Amino acid sequence: MSAGTGPVLVIVALSIAALIGLVLRFKVPAFIALLVVALGTGLALGGKPDEVIEAVRTGTGQALGFVAVVIGLGAMLGGLLEASGGVAALAHRLLAAFGEKRATWALTAIGIIVGIPLFFDVAFIVLAPLVTTLSLRSGRRVTFFALPLLAALMVMHALLPPHPGAVAVAELLGTDYGLMVIYGFACGIPAAIVAGPIYARLAHGAPGFGDLSPPPRLNEGAAPIHPIGFGPALAGMLVPLALIMLAAVAGWLMPASPLRQAVLFIGHPFSALLIACAFVALWLRFVSHASLGIISDVMTRALAPAGLMVLVVGAGAAYKEVLIQSGAGERITDLVASANLSPLVFAFLLSAFVRVAQGSATVAMVTAGGLAAPLIAAAGLSPAQVALVTVAIGAGATVVSHVNDTGFWLVKQFLGLTEAQTLRSWTICSTIAGCIMFVMAAILWPFA
Repeated sequence: MSAGTGPVLVIVALSIAALIGLVLRFKVPAFIALLVVALGTGLALGGKPDEVIEAVRTGTGQALGFVAVVIGLGAMLGGLLEASGGVAALAHRLLAAFGEKRATWALTAIGIIVGIPLFFDVAFIVLAPLVTTLSLRSGRRVTFFALPLLAALMVMHALLPPHPGAVAVAELLGTDYGLMVIYGFACGIPAAIVAGPIYARLAHGAPGFGDLSPPPRLNEGAAPIHPIGFGPALAGMLVPLALIMLAAVAGWLMPASPLRQAVLFIGHPFSALLIACAFVALWLRFVSHASLGIISDVMTRALAPAGLMVLVVGAGAAYKEVLIQSGAGERITDLVASANLSPLVFAFLLSAFVRVAQGSATVAMVTAGGLAAPLIAAAGLSPAQVALVTVAIGAGATVVSHVNDTGFWLVKQFLGLTEAQTLRSWTICSTIAGCIMFVMAAILWPFA
């Protein structure tokens, strides 16, 4: 699939407009709209029918190979914690400890800490039931609590190792990892604060930001279970996070050995979530004395909304893959490269353009890092300036999460938002975070 730069940009813009129109104006289900637009875009960009079908199959398969398992296991864990009152106990303790006014700041801190070792989607799926229950208990819109968590997770995913995009850019540019972490926190924490609790407080009452209807619950209609309590519920939520963090540390520090392989195995999201589900289910069976039938019913019911989430995320990945194979990112790269810009601005704009065109933050970062590497090498930048260019690339890859980003659909489905509400809340949140990261990098640039 190939075409000139101008036609590619026009087709990509029209495809995004068509997708938004189908979903918002004509109320076509997102799963159908994404598949239709993915197929139409691939053909419009000159792809042969079999190539377009293969791109759709590849994109869906790559996403669902990981996301489907994580969503399914995460939904069952969340369903068990919800049905047993575990998430409600956590929410009550959090609100009691910090107060409703400070709960958003607590969620930002949680997102920063958890977001260092965990992929964005894994951490959000594990913690989403907590956000939902806080919303139900406080009577506030779910976005009021979700955006602080999401902003922090997203910023850490874009700026810090061991996340793949950040590591790839650091290797391409020769970034010092110590400086990368220092400047990542210096630029990322203000971005998480502004895009998270501050933006949520200022905008959550605006029209179209989300209604006050209850967000989706994973145990809807399930038989009640004796309350599990705060301690076991906290352990059930922390088990997968702790195991995945342990695996991340082992990957950095432990030498190759059978012990290291074992730690990496149990710390994989699949294994960690399975262990967490088993822990909660066994506690409910032998301590809370819930019947096996009730436990099975809760887990089965939790998979029903998860199935829709999986389909939408898979279709979004198919659309993204068509855009990637069309060469849209490469064409945009050539366009930006022809402009005479400073390394910091060049890196940010290039990454942002690729992100908007094809949706994947990691692809945008790798693309921008690969093209910026020769420029950085020739510019004679200091190690600190190279680290700030790395931040700028992560910032550009964060902005405008919209309908071609699988994260957009993940947030929409888990929070029970409409497409318009997701655009007004999550898309703006991601754009604010990316812009603040870039502004912070620009402020620090003269001193680097």
